[in-house]
Amino acid sequence: MKKIVVLTGAGISAESGLKTFRDTDGLWEGYNIEDVATPEAWQRNPEMVQDFYNQRRKSVLEAKPNAAHYALTKLEDKYEVTIITQNIDDLHERGGSTNVVHLHGIITRSQSSVKASLTYPINGWEIKMGEKCELGSQLRAHVVWFGEAVPMIETAAQICSQADLFILIGTSLAVYPAAGLINYVPREVKKYIIDPNIPTASNRSIIEMPYKATIGVPKLVDELLAQ
Repeated sequence: MKKIVVLTGAGISAESGLKTFRDTDGLWEGYNIEDVATPEAWQRNPEMVQDFYNQRRKSVLEAKPNAAHYALTKLEDKYEVTIITQNIDDLHERGGSTNVVHLHGIITRSQSSVKASLTYPINGWEIKMGEKCELGSQLRAHVVWFGEAVPMIETAAQICSQADLFILIGTSLAVYPAAGLINYVPREVKKYIIDPNIPTASNRSIIEMPYKATIGVPKLVDELLAQ
């Protein structure tokens, strides 16, 4: 069974109503990234950061998978599919995908604020101040912040190196180290990019599909299933 590796970014979640991490004004839901998505922000004002992610989690839980999420699940009928996502939502899983690697964590889990590998399910949408991990430290969102290591990047690079076909969806290839994953895909492997704004970095003999995810993904999936 051929291996398809899919790398998804904010564009696929945006069509489910979730604001993208890097909007044109540099803000995320009206906040400067430096104020809500760095270890320093947590040290300065943990209550504000906690509330920010609680509200984002609420939005994620209210959002629904879209046609692109559902289309990707159909590929599993014919291919071995691994989705590597830069997104912190769980829409791929709720859409039915069974093998998802979250590069930047997943907001529907909590983690220890002193040991990132200690993660826990969240009951509901809120992590309260005073809720602690087994080491006695405050729980926070299981999200990789700017300035923190990306623990799944080596796993993702290994997966990409074994791809028989590679698909980029809704990503600007601007966030590193995730943007470098395409370099691990063997040169001879066929590569597709689905995005209404094809990034200038896509000069590596990639087949360009300049559509939004809900149009381009079902279109490509139908093509691949017909082969």
